[in-house]
Amino acid sequence: MIHQHVLFFFIDGVGLAPASPTNPLSQRIMPFLESLLGGPFTAEQIQQRPGLLLKGIDATMGVSGLPQSGTGHVALFGGFNAAQQIGHHQPHAPPTVLHAQLAANNIFRRVQAIGGSCTHANPFGPRYWEALEQRKLRRSASVIAAMGADLPLRGLEEYHAEQAVAWDLVGDVLRLREDASAPERSPEESGRILARLCQEYNFVLYEYFLTDLAGHGRMPQSDEQAMTMLDSCIKAFLESKAANTSLVISSDHGNLEDRSTRVHTRNPVPLLVIGPAAELFAQVENITQIADTIIEVMQTPFKT
Repeated sequence: MIHQHVLFFFIDGVGLAPASPTNPLSQRIMPFLESLLGGPFTAEQIQQRPGLLLKGIDATMGVSGLPQSGTGHVALFGGFNAAQQIGHHQPHAPPTVLHAQLAANNIFRRVQAIGGSCTHANPFGPRYWEALEQRKLRRSASVIAAMGADLPLRGLEEYHAEQAVAWDLVGDVLRLREDASAPERSPEESGRILARLCQEYNFVLYEYFLTDLAGHGRMPQSDEQAMTMLDSCIKAFLESKAANTSLVISSDHGNLEDRSTRVHTRNPVPLLVIGPAAELFAQVENITQIADTIIEVMQTPFKT
């Protein structure tokens, strides 16, 4: 029986580091979260109290070199040590050798196995599927996982109907690459959509990629803008969610938190949990343990 609901809000390329002149998160750019934590989104605010947890967790998985998205996403959504299995960190897309394992063993399938409902909140347009077919893109870990669980992925129709949230929260890239008529959304509107999805589904995954791309200098938005948009979305979600729903935020590797470099870092990544599940996540030490803990949370009775 499912007792609690979870939104896993994945933020790409954000580490949890001490405040410093090269850490843009040291600045006052997330007013809501800063008021909640008592300071900027940095290592100095690590804490645990009822309904709130912030800690740094390991993304290196015991493997030398800089953590990368391909193996990091598999670890987050599959719950196993992808980098250790192949002997290195792999950038971009998941290693081909791990596709079958990820399709068979992932967070979506595990939610289904305990009788829960789940969905991927991001929309995927026709050009995305065409690029996959033409081998211009490779399937992401979340897509491999969703397809392995036979989940229907959301598209432009769902986006127009306010049933999906674009990976930049506001839909700019969706309008540019897929559908010029797609409505522009505010981060607050996207937060409320995610809250509604969490009322319909026991588990919702949403991926926010603007943070990593801004950290690499590949988007017009700055690091600060990407995090301020995230802050506004979080605030709206928390104001709209049901009492038995928890927000779980984590990342695959560091990047944005260190402006002295445009490559990834080996910093811990944040694990921020807001809601009734916070206490259960206190035991998580690395990114491979998040999927296991989500399943544990969903089976734990909700205490009002």
